[in-house]
Amino acid sequence: MSMFDKIKAKLKGHESQAQKGIDKGGDMLDDKTGGKYQRQVDTAQDKMGDEFGTGGTGEDRPPHS
Repeated sequence: MSMFDKIKAKLKGHESQAQKGIDKGGDMLDDKTGGKYQRQVDTAQDKMGDEFGTGGTGEDRPPHS
């Protein structure tokens, strides 16, 4: 069983909390880098959301400039 499979199993039923954590982590990275890597961070957040079954829609994130 891969690491991602183990994480998915533990997050099952807690998708909204996982998405909040993904968003909070991405926001922290944006703050630390001054938004320099915002597009890359947003892409990573979306992929993590897709991977962990949380959707990763990015609806609450500001549009790219």
